[in-house]
Amino acid sequence: MKKDDKERVVADLTERLRTTETLVVADYRGLTMPQIDELRSKLLEHGARFAVVKNTLTRRAAEAAGNDALLALLEGPTAIAFLESGGDPVAVAKALVDAARDTRVLAVRGGLLEGRPVEPGEIESLAKLPPVDVLRAQVLGAVTAPLTAIVGLFTAPLQNLYGLLDARIEQLGAEQPQAEAEAAPEAEAEAAPQAEAPSEPESEAQAETPTETESETQEEEQ
Repeated sequence: MKKDDKERVVADLTERLRTTETLVVADYRGLTMPQIDELRSKLLEHGARFAVVKNTLTRRAAEAAGNDALLALLEGPTAIAFLESGGDPVAVAKALVDAARDTRVLAVRGGLLEGRPVEPGEIESLAKLPPVDVLRAQVLGAVTAPLTAIVGLFTAPLQNLYGLLDARIEQLGAEQPQAEAEAAPEAEAEAAPQAEAPSEPESEAQAETPTETESETQEEEQ
């Protein structure tokens, strides 16, 4: 590969690593080209691009992107499945785990899930989750709130459950100050009559004090 081609590959990989938060790294050693092409097509259907690149170039890209977690996985022939926007991480994990089981050659090393490093065992657990549509239904049934209040949480493609739960927590936090603001006028209205109560003792004191005319009349009688 010419130097210009290498630089172009490194630049492309660097950009992918900077913009992709979910990826799976696998050792493809022993796979035939037809097997690689079949796996690449299957991953593409689920929104992931399967790239086979030399480790020397991938290391340069990972260093440029500041992706230290990927550097630890670059041992031996390496292929990376990059999840694109709108991709299905569960289906991608399942495709790779199934390929590893069927070929007995492909080996999943680990990867990143929403920017968090994950071990091979976690990817296998991810592959066992229900399809995305089923997950949406399960989360929708688990959140106890009117549908109109949470429908916005499900308009975007489901990346993972963490994002949905965080969004729900933020929504509840925003509703609490609003409820307190609505309750404040009622509390002020209840406190207002109590503030006017001390006016009665003043009226009694004024009634007991004789007027100036009454005082003069008493002095003339004496």
